[in-house]
Amino acid sequence: MSFAVYILGLSVFALGTSEFMLSGLLPPIADDMDVSIPQAGLLISAFAIGMVVGAPLLAVATLKLPRKATLIALITVFGLGQVAGALAPTYEVLFVSRVISALACAGFWALGAAVAVAMVPVNQRARAMAVMIGGLSIANVLGVPLGAFLGDQLGWRSAFWAVAVASAVALVGVVTRIPHIPVPAEKPRLKRELAIYGDRQVWLAVVITALAGGGIFAAFSYLAPLLTDVAGIGEGWVSTVLALFGIGALVGTALGGRFADAHLFGVMISGIAASMVLLSALALFATVPAVVIVLAFLLGVSAFYTAPALNARIFNVANAAPTLAAATTTAAFNLGNTVGPWFGGTVIDADLGYESPAWAGAAMLIVALGLVMIARRLHGRSRVVAGSPGVTVRPEPVTERV
Repeated sequence: MSFAVYILGLSVFALGTSEFMLSGLLPPIADDMDVSIPQAGLLISAFAIGMVVGAPLLAVATLKLPRKATLIALITVFGLGQVAGALAPTYEVLFVSRVISALACAGFWALGAAVAVAMVPVNQRARAMAVMIGGLSIANVLGVPLGAFLGDQLGWRSAFWAVAVASAVALVGVVTRIPHIPVPAEKPRLKRELAIYGDRQVWLAVVITALAGGGIFAAFSYLAPLLTDVAGIGEGWVSTVLALFGIGALVGTALGGRFADAHLFGVMISGIAASMVLLSALALFATVPAVVIVLAFLLGVSAFYTAPALNARIFNVANAAPTLAAATTTAAFNLGNTVGPWFGGTVIDADLGYESPAWAGAAMLIVALGLVMIARRLHGRSRVVAGSPGVTVRPEPVTERV
């Protein structure tokens, strides 16, 4: 495996840490910026909005640009966004810095995946992608809890400075280790790829993914105040609980990736149903510290157990759009990351307590589960029609790979 691929994995670690670390920093940010917890939670939505908009736009906009130079530009902008966040004098400046950082993050994700695949032999492509995704998993296990720890010990701005340093290290690696990658000779037919958005199965997959991710993030975004104000856990333990969620995410990713190939809809249904039950339990037993800690770990398992199948579903129904499929998946997940924290903040503003985002997330997952049932029925019908005599229909891939 080319060492350059690991440089991209390091970059993704910095990107992922920045995206998710605010879950452990909301109370100090709210106090320092003189805003409410739900308003601070909108900073998570701001990053997600930037990802939703940036993923498809930058995937298309950077097609004709030199690969290495574009990666350098994007990681530089991302790092400067962290510096701007660390120095932000007002909530508004911090909000804008999050959006700009997210746009750069989305572009780096879209282009970095293509570069990683281009740098390795065909038989190592899956391994290369695993290294990049591994950077995101490690961000949940190490980066997010470390950000919460730094925020508790040195103030929330120190977490932004730490990500800025990690971005600078990644920038040096990209400059020195990423080789020149030529622009693909064959240009994608974007007009044909855009036609996938006329397929109801694509939109159904996008909505399912957004609801599944949003249901988790409605609760996860406000986990820190729930731990301290409702469960009565000390602030110093927040980073530990977040680390347990990240460890659960690693376990869930491994399990979901193993079973999603053969049982895609089964993984989606069981994973979303499990998350729904766990969120309901979190709301019911929010005052019991030991139960909340265990549920945080199990939520990490169930959420990331479902993720590979959600990814695979979008790639399967959008397999005619190689340029936009990955961008659509990224946008779908971050659409959920936008709506979830907003919905969670809305129920808190309604004076329903810090356990109410868990109920809100469970409600989103109930809708997602119903849509999965509809998608499974439509999938079965499309395969039957595709096999009928005299009918030519493009069926979805029978082998549903992540």
